[in-house]
Formats: sequence, C-alpha cells, structure tokens
Amino acid sequence: MIGNRITHRTVDGVRIPGTWRHAFIRNGGDFFLTDLFIYADGLIDCWGLVTLDEFEGKLRSGWVATDLPEGGRASAHDLAAWQFGEPHTWLTPELLLAEVRDTVEQLNGRPDSTARCLAAVDVFLADRTEENRATARDAYLAIPETQRHYALGDMDQKDRPLQVLVAGPGGTPDSWDDEPVSQEEYESAVAYFGERDRLIAERRSRVPADGSVTPHAQAIHVPHSYPRRRAGDPGKAGLRNDYPAPVDIDGITYPSVAHAYWALSVADATARVAVASAETAYAARTLAAGAVRREGWEQARTAVMTSLLRAKYAQHPDLAEILLATEDATLVYDDADSRFWGDNGGSGRNWTGRLLELVRSELHAQRAGIG
Repeated sequence: MIGNRITHRTVDGVRIPGTWRHAFIRNGGDFFLTDLFIYADGLIDCWGLVTLDEFEGKLRSGWVATDLPEGGRASAHDLAAWQFGEPHTWLTPELLLAEVRDTVEQLNGRPDSTARCLAAVDVFLADRTEENRATARDAYLAIPETQRHYALGDMDQKDRPLQVLVAGPGGTPDSWDDEPVSQEEYESAVAYFGERDRLIAERRSRVPADGSVTPHAQAIHVPHSYPRRRAGDPGKAGLRNDYPAPVDIDGITYPSVAHAYWALSVADATARVAVASAETAYAARTLAAGAVRREGWEQARTAVMTSLLRAKYAQHPDLAEILLATEDATLVYDDADSRFWGDNGGSGRNWTGRLLELVRSELHAQRAGIG
C-alpha cells in the first residue's frame, strides 16, 4: 500500500516513481531497521538495487529478514540499538514478496492482487456459477494474507463480506472457526456488494466542488535554451526567462526577465547597471555571480521572480497568449544553472515552472473577469 510514501529515482533523466516501507536487513548476524525502496521498473533497493528475482533470493537467504529471533541484536541508524524480546512478526518471505509485487503493480497503475480479486467478484455477481465462485475464491486467496482485510476499504466489516461471498452458503471461509455460512449471511453479503457498487458509481459521478484534482492538459517541458533574438512565433522558447522580451521595472528597462532578476540580486548599484546592460542573459548571470548579493535575497527571490513574470506577460500580450495556451498543464522548466529554478530531470525544485503556472492562473482570472 503506497499511501503518501512517494519517492523516485532518476535514470538517464527519466523519473522512476517509487515508494518505501520499513524492513530489517540482517548483516553480520545483526539486524538493521531500514527503508526498503520499491520502484515502478521492478527494482528494489535493499542496500543495493536488485531485481524482483534477486530480491526473492535476498528474502530466502535472510538478508532481508522476516524471522526475528529472541535476543537478536538490532539497531536503527543514528537512533537506537536494542535486543528483540518476545518478537512477533506476521511476515514471511512469501508474504513480503507478494506485497512487493503488488506494490510494483500499483506504481505502474496496473491491477494488483486485490483489484484482480474484486474483478473476479464482479464476474461472479454477474453470473453466479460455482466455477466463477471458485475463480473469485482463488483470487481472494492470492491476495497477501496481510492485505486481505484492506481489500474492501471497509475498516468496520473488513473483508468479512468478501469471505462470505467466495465461500457461499454452507461453505466455511478458511480463516473462520465458527459455523458454515448461512443463507441469510450470504444474502446479506450479496446486498453489501450491491450497495458498495452503488456508492462507488455515485462517487465516480460526483464532480468535486473545486474542480479536477489533476490537470486535463498534458505536462509541457520547457527545455533549457539560449534564445538570442525575438522570433515571430517563439513557441515554448517565449516562456523562458532569458527570452529577449524587455521588461520595465520601476522605470528601468531590462532586456529580459533574467537580466532584471540578476541585476536586482546584486547589492552594488554600479554592478547592477553592468548586469542590466549585459549583452546576454548568460553574461548577466556571470557578472552577478561575481558580485555581492543583496542582503535577504535568498528569502526574497521567489517574490521578486513572481513580480518579474507578472510584468513580462502584462507587457507582452503575445507571450501571454503562449502561456495561456498551455491551459492547466504542469510546466516542467529546465535550468542548467539552477536546481532551484529548474526541474532538471527531476533533480530540481522547478520554481520557475510553478510560478509560471501561478501567473498563468492570474491571466486566466483576468480574462474571465474574476477578482
């Protein structure tokens, strides 16, 4: 179950999504509480990247430990050390491997064992043959035992209605010690799934009051470039801060947003003039890098950049149209000189892209007469 544990690694500039969970590594006889990183391409980091098959070998060998012996020595890096006393774990190598395989499916947006089980249940409910029930039962048992009670997302009844359905009247679910399923219990389970389907359909048709959670337009990559002169149709290059679109800030005209940004960053007035009049944005940055920065600049820079971007698109309606044409797309802005302003293959913070999206939203609001 991924939840909010989202991470990634970058391979050749490609972002590979991942997640993590806690695990014990056994090395030299001692146990180390660590994070097990699982990635969408099927690689697992358990103190070194391994494939799923290799990970199974790590489980079988005890390197990734599921058996925690009484008195075993354990530690968490730079946190604590202890010995196991009456340890209890519900994981086995088979269960942990099955959970990891499910996680890889989830990271890729593919049906995991729970989704496959619920799909088999739908088939059974549509055509209640014993063959379809047996298929649904096998699919239920294929869910890792540790995850079965989460299958319906109902923490009150957990997976009881699912167990009743796949067992059928007179059948006995594997995990039960009580009487076989009665006809009344079975009919109640069938009704449960009918109500569940109704609520799911209702939820899917409900439009969020505040609109969609995700953009409907595909993400747009604004690659790093060094535009030297204006073009009739600059396309994405027009969104770059070093695109030659002069901006007037407090009566001073700068050749580009980048010129203005770097000029405003320096403390010395004479150096500021030199930066503002530099031949290129790259030259402006080079001059600014050798000058003393204004006090508090690092804390103020995002506010400064926001005002500069607002000025650029207010003073250049043609470029504002290019920005507006990106609709609600995520803007991935690369900046070879800054991991703060650029995304840079997932290694940067993409602040320029984020601020462009903010200014774009303001332009949409102005056009709609909002605010």
